[in-house]
Amino acid sequence: MKSIKNTLIKNFLFLILFIVICMNLLLGTFVKKYYYDNAETLLRNQIEIATNFYNKYLYKSRLIENIYDNVDSFWNKSNAEVQILDEKGNLLMDSIGVNDDKLNEKPDVKKAINGESGSYVGNVNYCDYKVMSVSQPLLNNNKVIGIIRYVISLEEVNNELKSIFLLFMLISIFVLILGVIISLILSNKIINPIKRLTDIAEKMANGNLRVRNNVSGEGEVAQLANTLDYMAEEIIKREQLKDDFISSVSHELRTPLTSIKGWVITLKDNNTDEETFKLGFNILEKETDRLANMVEELLDFSRLINGKMQLKREYVNIMELIEYIESYMIPRALKESINFNVVSNLENKIYWLDIDRMTQVLINLIDNSFKFVNNKGIVNVIFNEENNALKIIVEDNGCGISEYDLPRVKEKFYKGANSKSKNGIGLSICEEIVNLHNGSLDIVSEEGKMTRVTILIPEKREIDI
Repeated sequence: MKSIKNTLIKNFLFLILFIVICMNLLLGTFVKKYYYDNAETLLRNQIEIATNFYNKYLYKSRLIENIYDNVDSFWNKSNAEVQILDEKGNLLMDSIGVNDDKLNEKPDVKKAINGESGSYVGNVNYCDYKVMSVSQPLLNNNKVIGIIRYVISLEEVNNELKSIFLLFMLISIFVLILGVIISLILSNKIINPIKRLTDIAEKMANGNLRVRNNVSGEGEVAQLANTLDYMAEEIIKREQLKDDFISSVSHELRTPLTSIKGWVITLKDNNTDEETFKLGFNILEKETDRLANMVEELLDFSRLINGKMQLKREYVNIMELIEYIESYMIPRALKESINFNVVSNLENKIYWLDIDRMTQVLINLIDNSFKFVNNKGIVNVIFNEENNALKIIVEDNGCGISEYDLPRVKEKFYKGANSKSKNGIGLSICEEIVNLHNGSLDIVSEEGKMTRVTILIPEKREIDI
């Protein structure tokens, strides 16, 4: 859990740090632009006043004469450094006495030489701080006769920006600290329920299936907790079914064994007559067959749960299956007074089946129907085709299956309230055999009225004889 928690915290902090850096860069850029634009606007307003004054009152005199006679008029409205240049960008006058013979190389001066206003931010050799300059051409009859240039130091502006950036940094550090705290709270909120789930899962793994998460809500963790609780409930139910199965099988095995043992003792008696011998041997034969059938069913079930049940499919005339079912079940139906009918329109059709396994399925289903119909009850077995699939229906008018039991009757070990099954594995074996044929087994029932089992075997291979 520590690794998950650390990962969450790292991801949260990385996201917060990324946002803080981006916000600082954006805010820094916008603030710097705002301050520099304001400074430039101020310079432009001042130089515009000086230019208008010159064009209005001093344009009749030559520029060099105005410098000597009216020099104060160029800078008395501004605290900036004022430079007067000729039309070629050569310095004629500087208000602070600077002599720079390379002014004509400055971008703002070049634009002014061409009759446009220009600005520049950069370094100069006589100041330790960056400066901002604005150059404006002086025109006479739309001809450049000189250039006026205002220069200010950006020391105060940059110091103000540094203060603002420092404030941003302090806010960023505070946000990062707050992010760490929030990350810890959020990570604990996420991890703690997972820790509880892990503890509960470990207890369940150690055999305590009665422990529960008791988590409410609709989030992913709540869904996982509910799924874990549901899994424990299902395991408990399956364990109970397994215990009932073992108990049922033990009882079913004990009954014929007790009968066999009793008759063996009886037959060992020297005074046993011939009629008793015949009766005893008949009972021993039936009980032995009963045991053999139970053992075979258990072996089938073992193959089923281990995935080792295999089919021996071959081309089979469907009439073989139909005739065997009739010959096997009709005598019992007559004995038990059951109206048993086999209906088919598939005379002499050949199918790719494991006939022994399909016989096992049908006998199991018909046997169930016989158990649940009353005297004079009806059991029908119908063979036909549907969408190129073999369709077999086993239906009866017996007691039916309750709505509660119906969804679970095919589960392993499950025995419903009205079940007369020995161990609750017959239907699960039937469904597995049908599934191995790539088919389906569906059950429809109305309690107190009827039950219908429908088998569909697709991918039929058929030829006419």
